[in-house]
Amino acid sequence: MATVPSCSSAILPKPPTTLANALASTIYRRSLHFPQLTGLKTRSQSSSTVNRSLVLVSGSRSRFSCAGRTVFETQDSAAKVPAVTGATWKSLVLESESPVLVDFWAPWCGPCRMIHPVIDELANQYAGKLKCYRLNTDDCSSIATEYGIRSIPTVIVFKNGEKKEAIIGAVPKTTFTTSIEKFL
Repeated sequence: MATVPSCSSAILPKPPTTLANALASTIYRRSLHFPQLTGLKTRSQSSSTVNRSLVLVSGSRSRFSCAGRTVFETQDSAAKVPAVTGATWKSLVLESESPVLVDFWAPWCGPCRMIHPVIDELANQYAGKLKCYRLNTDDCSSIATEYGIRSIPTVIVFKNGEKKEAIIGAVPKTTFTTSIEKFL
């Protein structure tokens, strides 16, 4: 009778038995680098086969396979919203002929990171009609102060170089869409 290892036993290392092995295992785990994943596509699996395997494909896609069938697959489909800085603020935001949405955020802010995918979706949805940028308030505090940013995330819509509307906090996509539609 042959035994087929499950996913968990095939992936996870055996527990270390000595202090030296424990230290080496800890250092090894800290040095692992995984690809950065941005999207998730799920596919159904109709088999209850015991044979399982993990397949990680580098590049723009990563996938998890089980019994030869793809269970889920990731892909880099989200648009990257460019950063605006103090040096580029005037040319990109104030002198823009189209409406501009600026996401005021900071790397340590959890709610800011929560709305990043929403802002990415809006950038894709309104491509050609609206320009979207991110401004790190830690790096450009003078601009944040100038526009009265007291809490983040704050998203401001500019038109003809003027602040038209500010949305404060992590809000649903529909809230952003309603505000954007007013100025298109």
